[in-house]
Amino acid sequence: MPGLVNAHTHLELSYLRGRVPPAAEFVTWVRGVIAARRQQPDAEAPEILAAVGRGIEEAIASGTALVGDISNTLVTFGPLAGSSLAAMVFYELIQFSAADAERVAEGARRRIGALESTDTVRASLAAHAPYSVAPLLLRAIRRAAGREGSAPCSVHLAESTAEVDFIRTGEGPWRRMLEELGAWDPSWAIPGVSPVQYLDESGFFDARVLAVHGVRMSNADLERLARRGVTLVTCPRSNAHTGAGTPPIADFYASGVRVAVGTDSLASTPDLSVFAELAAMRAVAPSVPAAVLLDSATRQGARALGFDADYGSLEPGKRARLLAVDLPRAESDVEEYLVSGVCPEQLRWIET
Repeated sequence: MPGLVNAHTHLELSYLRGRVPPAAEFVTWVRGVIAARRQQPDAEAPEILAAVGRGIEEAIASGTALVGDISNTLVTFGPLAGSSLAAMVFYELIQFSAADAERVAEGARRRIGALESTDTVRASLAAHAPYSVAPLLLRAIRRAAGREGSAPCSVHLAESTAEVDFIRTGEGPWRRMLEELGAWDPSWAIPGVSPVQYLDESGFFDARVLAVHGVRMSNADLERLARRGVTLVTCPRSNAHTGAGTPPIADFYASGVRVAVGTDSLASTPDLSVFAELAAMRAVAPSVPAAVLLDSATRQGARALGFDADYGSLEPGKRARLLAVDLPRAESDVEEYLVSGVCPEQLRWIET
């Protein structure tokens, strides 16, 4: 089969494995991440770089050929370029109060433009989330990413009830956190709609956007994403750990929106196995055919990240990044078996 696609992870957080406990509420978990990251302010500390390397090795051993990696520091670009993983590295911006949004976005675009991209490792921009990025900066990020042609853009979206409440009312845990961090902008106009409608009316969406999580999306939200051609990246194991909740995966597929698969970071998942993520998706949405889930973990992820010319399916002309899976002799339904929780010990790369 083709190597799998992990469409959303944060390799630079790999050093936080086991250090941020599960939470009942998403904002509580985020506070734990912030506290843990403040203990290691050097983005290129040996501890962080070593963990990035281990994360890359783990992803490869788990059958992953391509990742969509979110980075606030770009520290992962070099290690990925030196590995056998293909990657779209998203340089993620977080700034709720942005006095000069165009300057911030253009500065970020120039920074990724200075990287030595290859055929297999490229870079683009990402906005963190609607509750953490100023409206003008959201638009500037999207415009800057658009100047790179077909480059994708990523955003965390509708991940928690706190996010939905904040975008509708301007109140709640996110407001309090922004005030505590000194990031609150009193001139911010409360959208008064869902996070999806907010970004849509801001002109953020098109077929190059990856909207990550979607735990708190309504059917109307999903239909809106489907109309715009957005890819929704689901990470159910991370959602359970962070207190975000259980994503309505069956509704995702019923809406017609494109769906890809991500593990999120090792700060919120036990491993970087897309096969394990597929098993979690199968448990949440048993009515979705196994073949459809596998398509999300291969072809849809590759297309969303802009690598579908080389990855995601077995076709002449594509890269021969071929994965072999050992199956029980008596297994009659291969697709169903592949979404049941395949272990790394059952996998091997076919070297060319």
